[in-house]
Amino acid sequence: MAKESMKAREVKRAKLVAKYAEKRAKLKEEGDYQALARLPKSSSKVRMHNRCSESGRPKGYMRQFGISRIVFREMASKGLIPGVKKASW
Repeated sequence: MAKESMKAREVKRAKLVAKYAEKRAKLKEEGDYQALARLPKSSSKVRMHNRCSESGRPKGYMRQFGISRIVFREMASKGLIPGVKKASW
């Protein structure tokens, strides 16, 4: 389980990315890299981490499902993910 502070930091970054997305695109289009450098660093989309929506785990993240491999395995074992059968695990 991820710390609450780490989850909160990711939420804050997501808000910053959304807030500055249009401005960043416009500045990149114009080629004004000095103005881009003055924007907050955390407003860059690259600085965001993918985290599991259930546990907050940053590693072993599966984009297709939005969860970590551990949570995926638990949900598949319980039959909560349609079309997934337990094979050899």
